[in-house]
Amino acid sequence: MKQKSGKSVLTSKIETEIDLLQRHVAMLKAIMDNEPIGIIRLSEMLKYPQHQVRYSLRILEQEGLIEPSPDGAMTTVKIQDFLDHLKSILETMSNTVNELRESIE
Repeated sequence: MKQKSGKSVLTSKIETEIDLLQRHVAMLKAIMDNEPIGIIRLSEMLKYPQHQVRYSLRILEQEGLIEPSPDGAMTTVKIQDFLDHLKSILETMSNTVNELRESIE
């Protein structure tokens, strides 16, 4: 069964989630490299609409990775632990994807 866009129901959710993670990580990296930084500048730099920037900032703040300041978003002390965890998760995911790919070849 395929959705109207031609994407498979089996894979569309993971594709959407990966795209979202990619945006959040791009936002986090931009904040790390330019902190403090505001919504408008992030939107211009990363070419995301302001409503998507706000959403990503809200998620990153809920995770405790950034905090607001009068001059814009700034990273917190939790950032390095998160990046180490993310690298580990991505490595595990990569291995799983490779195993899955090999299983269908």
